[in-house]
Amino acid sequence: MSEHAVVQMFKALGDENRIRILKLLCSGEKCAYNLLETLEISQPTLSHHMKILCDAGLVIARKEGKWMHYTINCEGSRQVRSMLAEVLSPESEPTNCTCSEK
Repeated sequence: MSEHAVVQMFKALGDENRIRILKLLCSGEKCAYNLLETLEISQPTLSHHMKILCDAGLVIARKEGKWMHYTINCEGSRQVRSMLAEVLSPESEPTNCTCSEK
């Protein structure tokens, strides 16, 4: 995964509304209408957040009639978990790190 893609994913995860959206999508596909009602945000704000999540590869969008439907992108989810595991693995910890000592 390129460094640009990693940064894009972390930026997508760095917003409270986008985290709330991802949590809602964990239970399955949601229509934009349902997300709007639950999140109590405007349609342009939802569109902005969904574009960022889709561009980062974390969410997949599909249009049905006049509404967009969103679901978690399983591959994007796997990439985030793998990336975090790699970054947080004991092998990647600097030798002079004291954060695990106590």
